[in-house]
Amino acid sequence: MGTYTKDSEELLKLVGGKENIAAVSHCMTRMRFVLVDPKKADVKGIEAMKVVKGSFTQAGQFQVIIGNTVSEFYKDFTAFAGIEGVSKDAVKAAAGANQNILQRAAAIAAEIFAPLIPAIITGGLILGFRNCIDSLYIFENGTKTLVELSPFWAGMDHFLWLIGEAVFHLGIPVGICWSVVRKMGGTPILGIILGLTLVSSQLLNAYAVATTPPDQIPVWDFGSFQFQRIGYQAQVIPAILAALTLSYLEKFFRSIVPAVVSMIIVPFCSLVLTVIAAHFILGPIGWKIGSAVSSVVFSGITGDFRIIFGALFGFIYAPLVITGLHHMTNAIDLQLIADYGGTMLWPMIALSNIAQGSAVLGMMYLQRKNAAAQEVNVPSWVSCWLGVTEPAIFGVNIPKLFPFICGMTGSACAAIVCVSTSTTANAIGVGGVPGILSIQPQYMPTFALAMLVAIVVPCVLTIAVGKKRGIDKEAEAAQAAAEIEAAAEAANAAAAANLVSENEFKAYLDGEVISLKEVGDGVFSEKMVGDGLAIKPANETVCAPVSGKITVLMEDSRHAVGMTLSNGVEVLIHVGIDTVGMGGDGFSYLVKIGDVVKVGTPLLKFSKAKIKAAGHPDTAIMVVTNPNGIDTFKFLSGMQGKTNQTVIATY
Repeated sequence: MGTYTKDSEELLKLVGGKENIAAVSHCMTRMRFVLVDPKKADVKGIEAMKVVKGSFTQAGQFQVIIGNTVSEFYKDFTAFAGIEGVSKDAVKAAAGANQNILQRAAAIAAEIFAPLIPAIITGGLILGFRNCIDSLYIFENGTKTLVELSPFWAGMDHFLWLIGEAVFHLGIPVGICWSVVRKMGGTPILGIILGLTLVSSQLLNAYAVATTPPDQIPVWDFGSFQFQRIGYQAQVIPAILAALTLSYLEKFFRSIVPAVVSMIIVPFCSLVLTVIAAHFILGPIGWKIGSAVSSVVFSGITGDFRIIFGALFGFIYAPLVITGLHHMTNAIDLQLIADYGGTMLWPMIALSNIAQGSAVLGMMYLQRKNAAAQEVNVPSWVSCWLGVTEPAIFGVNIPKLFPFICGMTGSACAAIVCVSTSTTANAIGVGGVPGILSIQPQYMPTFALAMLVAIVVPCVLTIAVGKKRGIDKEAEAAQAAAEIEAAAEAANAAAAANLVSENEFKAYLDGEVISLKEVGDGVFSEKMVGDGLAIKPANETVCAPVSGKITVLMEDSRHAVGMTLSNGVEVLIHVGIDTVGMGGDGFSYLVKIGDVVKVGTPLLKFSKAKIKAAGHPDTAIMVVTNPNGIDTFKFLSGMQGKTNQTVIATY
């Protein structure tokens, strides 16, 4: 009987029994369940268990905080329950079944934008600061900005635009293409190149399209037909569509092109056809939609149903930012200013930005005990109220979804106040709280009232909905988990310092142990990487052949693991031949960089069937890549190996 057998029995009963578990895995401190029916779990009973330190539900996963001993608990639990644990990736995939379409879409968007958040926040703060120094007319009786008065700040303004432009005009489309292609298992460098073709200097900047006469827009002239050369600066949806197109084309060509010429044909055909589709199909369609939106907005803001239009526009403006169609509103603002001496549209845009920031303010309150969440929340809120919404929308509101909708609702309410009082701006200003300085003096009180609505309504709605969904409790549990994980990492570091590796290697798989010469691969068989052996696997879970620290993981392909022993010896386990080209399909890690593992610890899972379907041998190779001066290694082959039992090497 294991140490946690009785606790496992109790937890199994409280989560609804074996039949209620769709998948289970664990991380450093938590058991991660995907439950068939989450309502069957007795949360209060689970949290009352002595071994449990808390629980919460996130992204379709029911997570139970155990602490540093979670790996031992996990082994006893799976053994008692008679179920096979899966990788965290598999749990994440299974968790999708517990999410509706909107939740799945939000989760996918969060995964796409997560790697981009640091850059987006940095760019948001920079552009917000620039708005304050080059767009606020607060000097010399409201006639000049700080930039106009000071050469130093004028120079600083130009310098900071170097970073701001890199993030928003160029970085967002390029980063999105890279992130989507990477997530889809494609070639990341092709995603980067695709993104660069969307924002090339050869194209008319997307921000200039609305104010450029149609006959002055540059074109590609093919003789009998022409296509406009328009960029995708700061646009999200077109970049996602282009990247998805590239990913599917790459998979298609890889499946039909012989391996001997795939390096030439697959990237060439995939990239060229995607760029053609992006500029000749997706681009024209996008700008047609933009023109239609522009016409509707102009008619609505100048028509007889302005209040109804104001509510609708206030509600949908934030989604327009995601699509990139909000660029078209600049032309409408300029036309209104020319015709009427001011614009009633721009104040609603500023209020929408404030409303999204106020939704973040609500999340700041709900997650006030979650330090990790606040690292994103606070700078996103600041940049949003200074007129740059991307960090708030993509970093906070879209991933949770309900704050985004609460912000849209508050924006609609504020827009009704704004339009019903005919609040008008002199010009396009800072699209946030400082925007009040661009409002015509007689309308400043009504804009202040609309601002109050845009601040209070989204914030209160977000807090109310968030509490109903348990976001505040989730934040507390997440913070507790973070503290436990920090302690676990400290313990892991201590374990690494005290690590003593064995002088023998055990079989890391069940199967026939063979020499490197029998592998039939030029690189490994010739021992170019190092000396070692291989196993023809009979099972699909690679375990540690010796105690050591995980130092190398291939996150894009997940087909290899590198370990460093206490004596400095470095070992690599490589599953299959040429499996790096599978892009991680069929592979999942069970450990992470920095983990200290004992001999027999599961390291990764793989699918023999998928490797075979991809046309690759599934032989798993182990080589000593750095013997660190030890020359007494002896590799034993020509026998059947049993995981964690058969000795396959000594030194």
